[in-house]
This record gives sequence, C-alpha cells and structure tokens, in this order.
Amino acid sequence: MNDIRRTILWVIFGFSMVLLWDQWQVYNGHKATFFPKPGATTTAPAPTAAASDVPAASQAAVATPGQVPGGANTAPAVASEKIEVSTDVLKLSFDTEGGTLTRSEFTKHNDLEDASKPFVLLDQSPARVYTAQTGLIGGNFPTHKSVMRFSGEKSLKDGQNELTLRFESDVQNGVKLVKTYTLQRSSYAIGVKHEVINTGTAAVSPQLYLQLVRDGNKPAGESSFYSTFTGPAIYTEAKKYHKVEFSDIEKNKAEIDKTSTNGYVAMVQHYFASAWLLGDGISRENFVRKVDANLYAVGMITPVADVAPGQSKTVSSQLFVGPQEEKVLESLAPGLDLLKDYGWLAMLAKPLYWLLDKLFGFIHNWGWSIVALVLLLKIAFYWLNAKAYSSMAKMKAINPKIMEMRERLKGDPQKMQQEMMKIYREEKVNPMGGCFPIMIQIPVFIALYWVLLSTVEMRNAPWVGWIHDLSAPDPFFILPVVMTLTTLLQTALNPAPPDPMQAKMMWIMPLVFSVMFFFFPSGLVLYWITNNILSIAQQWIINTRMGVPPQFNLPKFK
Repeated sequence: MNDIRRTILWVIFGFSMVLLWDQWQVYNGHKATFFPKPGATTTAPAPTAAASDVPAASQAAVATPGQVPGGANTAPAVASEKIEVSTDVLKLSFDTEGGTLTRSEFTKHNDLEDASKPFVLLDQSPARVYTAQTGLIGGNFPTHKSVMRFSGEKSLKDGQNELTLRFESDVQNGVKLVKTYTLQRSSYAIGVKHEVINTGTAAVSPQLYLQLVRDGNKPAGESSFYSTFTGPAIYTEAKKYHKVEFSDIEKNKAEIDKTSTNGYVAMVQHYFASAWLLGDGISRENFVRKVDANLYAVGMITPVADVAPGQSKTVSSQLFVGPQEEKVLESLAPGLDLLKDYGWLAMLAKPLYWLLDKLFGFIHNWGWSIVALVLLLKIAFYWLNAKAYSSMAKMKAINPKIMEMRERLKGDPQKMQQEMMKIYREEKVNPMGGCFPIMIQIPVFIALYWVLLSTVEMRNAPWVGWIHDLSAPDPFFILPVVMTLTTLLQTALNPAPPDPMQAKMMWIMPLVFSVMFFFFPSGLVLYWITNNILSIAQQWIINTRMGVPPQFNLPKFK
C-alpha cells in the first residue's frame, strides 16, 4: 500500500514538474513545450514609437494642434535632431522632438554579449523602444512630440562637475515649455526642471506628465534558466513597492495606487532601472497603460496649477537612469532601493548584502567576499548543522539493520513499517532530525541566492584566473563541474534512504540541479561550491567524532 502511495506521489510530482516547465517557457517568452496554446507565439518585435505613446488625456492635444494666439512668438523651431551629451559615467542621446531622452550608455558597464561595447539601457531603434518622455496635457500645449530648440554644452569637461542642457518649445496655445536637464559628475540621477511660461492673455492650468515607454520584450542576453523581472514598478508610501506585469497591463488587470503625494514610477530589468522621481507632498496621478502593440508606459501626471498671463511655474523632478547600486538608490529617494528586487526575502537579503559589501571593503574582490560570507554563515549555523549531521550519522549507523529488516519483511509492508518505527525508538533516532535544522537555514541561503543574482557590482567583476565576470557563466564550465562533483560527494556521504525509489531520486535530483547551474552566473556557482565543501567538511568531522566512519553510499539503479 505504501509503495502504491509513493508511486502516485511521484507521478503527481513528475506531472507538476512538466506543468512548471511549460509555464517557465511561457514566462520567458517561448512556446510551451508540452501544452502549447492555439495560436501561441513568441514575443513580438519592438514597435516604433508613435504619437500615441502619451497618456490618453494628451492624445487629442497631439492630434489636433490649436491656433497660436496673435502677438505670440511664432518663430518656428529648428528641425528635429539628435543631441549627444556625455559625462564620466553616461553617454546620452536626446531628440529635439520633445527634448526626449532616447538612448543611454553606461561607460563603466559593458554589454554582456559584447564586452567591447558599453551597456545600453534606453534606446529608440528598429530593434527596441525604451525612452523617457515628458510634456503638457489639459489643452493644446507642448508635448513630447513638439520640436524644441537645444542650447547648452554637450560634454562634461575636466574640472567641471555639472552639465546643463536646455530644450525650449515654440509657443502653443499661449504656452511655452522649457525643459532643463542637469547632469552631475559620477551620477546617474538627472535633475529635470519643467518651466511652463504663459505668453497668452488668459490663465492656463496645464498638467505635466512624466513617463517611461518601452517595449515588452525581454532584455537581450537574459538567461532561460533563471528568471528576473522586467517591467513597470510603482512605489507609494501607502502601497509600497509594486511590480506590474506587462500581461496584467494587457488584460487591464494592473492594480496600482493611482493617486499619491509621494513615491516614484519606474521601469525595471535585471541589474538596471529607470525612474521618475517627484518630491514628497506633490500630488500626482500614477498610471500604467498599453500604448501600442507590444509598447507599454508607466508614468505620473501632476498639476502645474494656474499660470497667470506673463507668469511662469516650475516643476522640479529627477530622472534616474542607471545600475541598481543599492547605496546609491537609498540616497536618492525613500523606497528607491527596492528597485533591486529581493522578492519576499528582502528582510533577510538586505543585511546579507550589507555584510557582503563590508567584506568587499576589506577584501577588494567580490569572489573571495562571497567565499568569506558563506564561511561566516556556516559558522553562524554551526550548531544547527551539527545537530543535523549528528542525526544523519545515527541514521547511517542503523542503516544496515534497516536494510536487513526491509529485505526480511519485503512481503509485508505494514509489518515493515512497524518494525522500522520500533528500531527508531530503540536506537533513539528521529528520522526527521536531520531535516529540521537544515530547513531553518533554507530561507537564509535562498536570500543569499537573490543577493548574488541581483547585485550589479558582480557584472564584469573578476575572481581568479579564467573567471573575469562573476555575473556570467563560467566560460570553461570548470566551476559547474566542481559543483556537480561536490554535490554528488555530499549525496554519497548521506545515509541511503531505505526506499529504493527515494534512493534513486537522491541521485537524480542533484544531477538535474547541477546541469542547470552550468548556465548560472559564476558568482552563484561559487557560492554553492563553497557551501558544499564546508558542509562536507563539517559532516566528515561529526561522523568521525561519533564513531561512524565516513563512507560513500553509491547509487544502485538496477
């Protein structure tokens, strides 16, 4: 009876794994392997940005421009052109159509697929769309489709700490919009000031929109073996950090805090993010929407208040475009550090990152810092592990008695179960004693996994010899092979389960798990190897002390 139950459980487990794999494929933009839906397709190509990539309320203003009142400055703006500017960490491209930021390159972060090129986050090309747009709604006012004049310097010179760019629109319906971008040395935060000038004869009450528009494709180079979030995110004090799936926007199921007086809107992907920041106390309406086929927007709309004739009003904001460096994000705005997404284990992950960062401050090598952190964790959990391995050693000591009993009573499963429990009582062995202490530690090590997976400082960070980038897979697969061997060694040291099926699965699962790690970042594999080696050493020592000589329980697949 017990064997039938186990067989049913294994069938359910196997079918669940098939379903999970199918959903994993769909999540990563691929066709389902086993149960494809009719008409299912892969991710659509990026569309070209159009006049519709503005909030719904502003589309009419773009589509039907009004007449310029008499007496206003009617000199036409120059034709649209690309303006390229650079600082020590950024190379940006602006379009004079709307003064829109259309491309960002990071000089200190290389492209993972081609290390000779800088990493590109924002871009507007036939391959992809990801831009930062702003404009006015509430009338026929300048939007991100209005051509503007540029003035200012284009590069940050030696000894200069600030670079100012100015984009000025023509007058539309008595209103002129002036955008001023201020770039600082060694900073990914850009000051953005919007000055609304009323040149007409009547008061106006426009609203300013700040939005990030991007296609729904996965970033180039994303791994198929682990998944990270790509899409919009909104933070408010009331609802805290909230990610929005593109699919939820598509189905009009996105649940966001629509009005607030604090927080930010952002677009997030692995290691990098962009975000619009407004000061606390400024009322705003947050939105997410589908703009076009495979094109999505997240943004905020804030009132400029009444602007009397001949007067002007200014709204100051910040645009962050850069890597998810936790300390930098924390310094810019409350909750911005949550862009570095640790998931539900953030309470454990943040102190682990803090400790890892402190270790790096002493060691100056991220690889050895990972090794040191795992060592400290193993020391902290030494007594819990000692109890687990002691229980395993007792199980190993009585394993021959268990195996003899199973062979003797293999025709009577019920009697076999009774005899097994009797042996456990007589030998004072708890068969679950080795599991509970390890289960307590699992959340900590999962949190460390997310720390290493999401820490941008690992990009292009060398360890030793052939490992030049801890965020990339081992080019020669040396670390994954070592991890596989240590995993199998650790499995061999554990007591063999009495059930032959369980014994087989004890060997199959580590092999499957290890194969996945051939394509994981080197930093993650290094962490797992270190944990395996320290666990093997502790288990070996405890077994020896308890008089249970370490022995290898090799698999039997007959």
